[in-house]
Amino acid sequence: MPETTDSHEGEFRIEHPHRELLDQVLDKWSLSVLNELCERPCRFNDLRRAIPEVTQKSLTATLRRLERNGIVERSLLSSRPVAVEYRITPLGKTMRPPVEVLLEWVAAHMPEVERARRAFDDDGDDDGA
Repeated sequence: MPETTDSHEGEFRIEHPHRELLDQVLDKWSLSVLNELCERPCRFNDLRRAIPEVTQKSLTATLRRLERNGIVERSLLSSRPVAVEYRITPLGKTMRPPVEVLLEWVAAHMPEVERARRAFDDDGDDDGA
């Protein structure tokens, strides 16, 4: 199976399976859901309240992707009416340290990123496209 590698020429490549997984577990809603589930298990509506910007459809799709990838597990609670609870899996918990590293990078470099964005936006239509 192809891997994410540093090639012999120093080129960093992310192969399709890795790119697909990263797209599925590091998108906007997934990070918000994981942030909530790292603190405690939640029912669907608890997640909706905690992340008010997410639609029901997007939250459902996000939870299904995370469950499919083994990051989140879903369990039925024996209550009336029957409820579903989501919790982070042991595999999902291993994502926290690398995500925290990325967030630290963002915090450290956000002023530079904002400067670059302003410079790009100020150049506007000067790119000839």
